[in-house]
Amino acid sequence: MAYWLIKTEPGSWSWDDQIKKDVEGWDGVRNHQAAKNLRTMKIGDKAFFYHSVNEKRIVGIVEVVREFYPDPTDAKGKFVQVDFKTVKPLKLPVTLADIKADPRFAELSLLKQSRLSVMPIDDASWAAICEMGGVAP
Repeated sequence: MAYWLIKTEPGSWSWDDQIKKDVEGWDGVRNHQAAKNLRTMKIGDKAFFYHSVNEKRIVGIVEVVREFYPDPTDAKGKFVQVDFKTVKPLKLPVTLADIKADPRFAELSLLKQSRLSVMPIDDASWAAICEMGGVAP
């Protein structure tokens, strides 16, 4: 199993929206590196659900339940989406400031490629962020 972080603007698609829908396709990704990451995801992989823009915090965990397929919002047919199922909220949201302040995360893509919307998370960082968020990995 691999771990990921997916970013969303809460005004467009929030954790509350994800909870209500439960399973939803992650569409609209137009960055080639982020799209490559979507193509790499496998069923059972888990991802942190990150509210970007003003909040800048991890608020929940989702799981891949359908591997990549064509993104219907892409008229040119170049990009893909995957389906995520809601797993659980973090008991304590983990902010970007929390992550920046912790030297364990110095190499995390979230800090090195801050504009990337879909990124891998290594096993140790996944476990540490889950601990900070008050949930089991």
